[in-house]
Amino acid sequence: MSKKKRIPEKYQVWIDVRKRYHLSDVHIQMARELGMNPAPCLPSLNIIYLKRFGRDRPIDVKSIEEVFRAKEKKKEERKRENNPPYALEITYPNRQRKEKPEPKLHLLLNSLERFKG
Repeated sequence: MSKKKRIPEKYQVWIDVRKRYHLSDVHIQMARELGMNPAPCLPSLNIIYLKRFGRDRPIDVKSIEEVFRAKEKKKEERKRENNPPYALEITYPNRQRKEKPEPKLHLLLNSLERFKG
């Protein structure tokens, strides 16, 4: 059972501003895209957004909660890709494995080579 993750402070601030000033997700997203601080949004927000992006509102409007969930989902997918549940052993059918010599015999062969050379 997965534990419900707490929304980070950087998103929670925007949620609080949205509730306090009765703003829509469109206004919050426009303010975030413009790089504004989470304070009461200016009445001229639409004009500033239009000048910067050439349109009066975002194409795809997402709430802060949706942005957070998408980011967490992406993080979990990356974590699963980088840490597979088990390591796969790769076998090559045309290759033969070399037998490792016994450890004592291996030491003896190394010492003989040193003695010769």
